[in-house]
Amino acid sequence: MRPIRLDMSGFTIFRDETTVDFTDADYFALVGPTGSGKSTVLDAITFALYGTVPRWGGARGIANALAPSAAEARVRLVFESAGDRYVATRVVRRDGRGNVKTAGAGLQLMPPGFDVTKLDTGMDLDDLGEVLAGTPAEMEEAVLGAVGLPYEQFTSCVVLPQGQFADFLHAKPATRQQILVNLLGLHVYEEVQQRAVARERTATDKLSVIDQQLAGLADATDASVEAAERHLARMRELAGAVEESVGELRPARPGEAEAAAGRDALDGELRLLSGIRMPEGSTEIAGATAAARASAVAAADEVRVCEEREDKVRGELAAAGDAGSLRLMLDRHAELDRLTEQEEWFAGEVQVAEVEFRDAQAAAELAHSAHLGATQLLEQARLDYTEAQRIDRAAALRAHLSAGDHCPVCEQTVPAVPPMPEGSAVRAAEAAGQAARAAAEVAESAWKQRDAVARKLEGNLERKRAQHEHHVSRLTEVRAVVAGSPGVAALQRQLAEIDALQRKLDQAGVAVRTAREAQRRAQAAAHQAEERVRAAWRTFDGVRDRVARFAPPPADRDDLAAAWTALVDWAGDEHRSRAAARDEAQAAVAAAHEATVHAFATVDALFTAAGVTPPARGAESGENDLIRAATVAATTADAEWRTAADLRDRARDLTEQRMALQREGRVAKALAGHLRANNFERWLLEEALDLLVDGASRILRELTGGQYDLMHDKGEFYVIDHHDAGLRRGVRTLSGGETFQASLALALALSEQLAGMSTTAASLESIVLDEGFGTLDAATLDVVAATLENLAARGDRMVGMVTHVTALAERVPVRFEVRKDARSAHVERVGL
Repeated sequence: MRPIRLDMSGFTIFRDETTVDFTDADYFALVGPTGSGKSTVLDAITFALYGTVPRWGGARGIANALAPSAAEARVRLVFESAGDRYVATRVVRRDGRGNVKTAGAGLQLMPPGFDVTKLDTGMDLDDLGEVLAGTPAEMEEAVLGAVGLPYEQFTSCVVLPQGQFADFLHAKPATRQQILVNLLGLHVYEEVQQRAVARERTATDKLSVIDQQLAGLADATDASVEAAERHLARMRELAGAVEESVGELRPARPGEAEAAAGRDALDGELRLLSGIRMPEGSTEIAGATAAARASAVAAADEVRVCEEREDKVRGELAAAGDAGSLRLMLDRHAELDRLTEQEEWFAGEVQVAEVEFRDAQAAAELAHSAHLGATQLLEQARLDYTEAQRIDRAAALRAHLSAGDHCPVCEQTVPAVPPMPEGSAVRAAEAAGQAARAAAEVAESAWKQRDAVARKLEGNLERKRAQHEHHVSRLTEVRAVVAGSPGVAALQRQLAEIDALQRKLDQAGVAVRTAREAQRRAQAAAHQAEERVRAAWRTFDGVRDRVARFAPPPADRDDLAAAWTALVDWAGDEHRSRAAARDEAQAAVAAAHEATVHAFATVDALFTAAGVTPPARGAESGENDLIRAATVAATTADAEWRTAADLRDRARDLTEQRMALQREGRVAKALAGHLRANNFERWLLEEALDLLVDGASRILRELTGGQYDLMHDKGEFYVIDHHDAGLRRGVRTLSGGETFQASLALALALSEQLAGMSTTAASLESIVLDEGFGTLDAATLDVVAATLENLAARGDRMVGMVTHVTALAERVPVRFEVRKDARSAHVERVGL
């Protein structure tokens, strides 16, 4: 894989549209300050192909693809692989919930000679060639087919990101072996072995099927074909003789058929006439219908009477008044009684609250006066204490001195403070002040408690007054409402009358519903009776229509029974007249049948003589059936002869196929055995690993000044330390700088040698290193630079690096300088 052009927009720190043109950049370096976005260029290449980046920690880190505050990121990579040019594109968007998802991905095979400068017009998913993948799900397989390496191996052999430079060096043997299998295309030998096994199994299965088929063709011989040919000749002779003898049948068959048709016609007429019978109950149908109609009329009259009675009661109930209003007025009377009883209680509650409040208020005022007095005493005690200090300054000064202090009067050190005299005015004033302070605090606490009680009782008084006022207001409203009422007794009498009328109305409604239900039943019965009459006439008309061609007598539509009687009598007379004609027709049929039977017997003898069972004759059999039977026998014999010949030829073809399959199975079995027994793929892997380690060891010796050689043993890598008596050390024991040198040697060897050994599209056409050149000393750095220059000078490999080392960057002909401003990162190509 060799990158040609990279386009980015909104990708991590590349917020603005940025293009990196790798055309003719066989040897390049990405340079710039730390954090400017050098490694991000390599991330974009990997992301365009595989949809993730190593330092993101997997596909779930796709949110890292978006630049800060950007809603969309687009990356497009044009690259070459195995002589073909491809373009890979990925688009990432943030939805309204803040979730970041891949909105589009595609891989296209570009037509030969496509000018990549045409891509400067935009970053859309244009139709740039044959579409190999059009969705993110299709990308993995399509990229693997184009590049030849899966994601993990691509980041171990082509683009080596920071922190993963030593992955191939430290990889497990199985992982390293799989990388070499993909690079060298060695899986083709495993596929050959598997296909050989499958071909042997297929040949064996086909042989089993052919043996079963041959077992079923044991009778497919030349003798069976000859016997079938002789039988065919006899059947052809039978067909000719039967066709000649059928001529005698032709005159006899029409006469018998005509006589039988006449007799059958008379039989049908007799059956129709004998089937005419008057249905039972036809006489009673008319009377039942009249009774049902009378019941329906009576039921309708009863419904009308009940409805009139219900309407009358409903009018009386409407005139009696509104029961709801009456009950509401009774409720107001009951409320008036209750409010009147509660009026005195509410007034008493207000009086009690007023007394309690006045008492609490008086107690609070007394406590306040006591507090004011205690405060005045405290103030006087303070004045007395100040006066005592003025009079006895020595005592006042003594209270603030301690042993060892300097005296503020004589400025000498005080060895010991003398005790306060017993009769000191200062001590007495201080004690009086303390007593006054305690008394003031007690008085203040008592005043605050009594004031809080007074405030609480004041609130209770206001609440009681509001309740009393509300009660009085409601009492006034209720008295106004019941002022025009006739009284409780009158209201109760009116309600009793309304309830009685309501019960009477309910009873009338039940009677109406009962009458209507009886009416529905009577109407249904009348309808059913009329339907029976119509059905009876339909039955009569159906029977009469079946014999209408015989001209039956007209029917009396007003009397069903009379109509049936006339039709039955007429049918009996017609049946007797046709019975005699039927006997004469039967005699004619018998005579014609005798002539036909004799002619059939002659033809049957021909079938018997040919060894063929004569065809069975039915009522509809004729001369054509005989000819057809003979023709079928000849056709069947011909088919049997052809089948026998085909089976014989099939047996010959299967025998030839069996021999070919035996040869093919033996060859496939031998090939599979050779590939399996000699471990051919393992041998090739060991040879490839030997070549790889030899090349890496040579480069490592140059990088380390001859200190280290690289070797492998049972899939593990070791170094030989020539500065330590040839000690063999595991690669995991190397220091950071030594690990870098060994990894670099191995990576360069992969790029330099495996391309010549690879047989697949996974040719290592480029290698890009993003790892610590800054850890190398000047001499080693010079060796690394010379090694990379020699690798790039061959012209068949693109070599790239990310470096901070100025001395190394200046030796690279093409440099991509990466810089970053407040908005976005930018890339500028410098050099050839």
